[in-house]
Amino acid sequence: MTASERVENAENAARLSRAGNPLSPLVHLIPRPDAQSVLVVDGSKLFEVDSETYTLIAGLASMANGEPALDQLLGKLGLAGAPSGCDEVPLAPPVRALSLAVAQKCNLGCSYCYANQGDFGGPAKNMSAETALRAVDLLFSQVQSGERINLAFLGGEPLINREVLRQATERAAEIAESRGVRLTFSITTNGTLLTQDDGEFFERHGFAVTISLDGMQSAHDALRPYKGGAGSFDGILRNARHLLGRQRRMQVSARVTVTPTNLQLRDTLDEFIALGFHSVGFSPLLNAVNGRNEMTANHWETMLAQMVECGRQFERHLLAGQRYPFANIVTALREIHKGSHRPYPCGAGASYFGVSADGELAACHRFVGNSAGAMGNLVQGIDRQLQARWLSERHVHSQEPCRSCWARYLCGGGCHHEVIQRGRPACDYIRGWLHYCLEVYARLYAQVPEWFGSSSDAE
Repeated sequence: MTASERVENAENAARLSRAGNPLSPLVHLIPRPDAQSVLVVDGSKLFEVDSETYTLIAGLASMANGEPALDQLLGKLGLAGAPSGCDEVPLAPPVRALSLAVAQKCNLGCSYCYANQGDFGGPAKNMSAETALRAVDLLFSQVQSGERINLAFLGGEPLINREVLRQATERAAEIAESRGVRLTFSITTNGTLLTQDDGEFFERHGFAVTISLDGMQSAHDALRPYKGGAGSFDGILRNARHLLGRQRRMQVSARVTVTPTNLQLRDTLDEFIALGFHSVGFSPLLNAVNGRNEMTANHWETMLAQMVECGRQFERHLLAGQRYPFANIVTALREIHKGSHRPYPCGAGASYFGVSADGELAACHRFVGNSAGAMGNLVQGIDRQLQARWLSERHVHSQEPCRSCWARYLCGGGCHHEVIQRGRPACDYIRGWLHYCLEVYARLYAQVPEWFGSSSDAE
């Protein structure tokens, strides 16, 4: 990248940060050189409007008490919001996904690990086969034929307990086939223990495999060394090749945790795509157990500039008919296209739970061993009282400043674990990124609308 391009990207990131500032909880304005667009927040619907309508909406949105008039105008223009009921707190939703912490231990010494070096702050332990199979029974306890569920494996490093992982997988696959249930599998691994046999097993069962790789070699090795201090990058890539070359049913992705030390996102993305990863995604580090390497106010515009550069490459490749699997923008464009209206960031504590090695249920894999996300256990079942309180308190309408933010239904309020631990230091970045994605959506939908109807291209 040239010096002038770096300056342009920095200026663009600053523009997007300003453009993302909340103006109204009802709408968000996207001025463009060739047209004007308005995002109606309820239902996340994007409309292209004429200059007169845009000016009228902008005027009401900027008024201190303009919401009633703006709401009336949107109705008059036929820019309806989401159907009623979308924002209700769910009552005892059925289980549709579980992540099993089959190994609460790890062989790496990552500088920022949310699981406190893999053991979640307690003694290192493996999940027993009995506990894993009991979790499988819970997963199938409320599912009907034709419905879809997911079984995930995390840690620590889940492949430390490979045998139990495989037993649970095979048992779940048998039940799914016998009952006509659509079952998917996933695993998040540090990649250090992957073998060719693992690749064959994951391919046979159609796993979505996510390998944690924090940038190119020097950056990764500084952030994710072995506990003895040696770098892990070379070994991970050597092992990953057992999987990358056999992706048919299996899909192998790279997940990059972004810190102030590995912000060369475009270079990382290009390198990992060239290696054959099915997709590559970036996630900023907002909370570390030891406070190290967390993103701060000084880093957000740099990250946004890098993300936009990756997004521009995505646009160039897509318009040239080439695949460029930048997961963050693909996911955002999908959500915008379908009119995502989600009052939570994910299914944590609702239809999705984490399961500890001892069989305790948590709101998600990040809350294993954390009383803030306790949800019962496999023996006594889901604690519906704890779940109801969680879903009520974590709803986007119960959160500040979310309830007045235009991005609330695209963002969902942010990762529960990160918000509880650190608050919301990334709101300006998130809004700037989503504003950019809305601009991209408007451009691409005008030029290649067929892409949005092709799930294989979008993946």
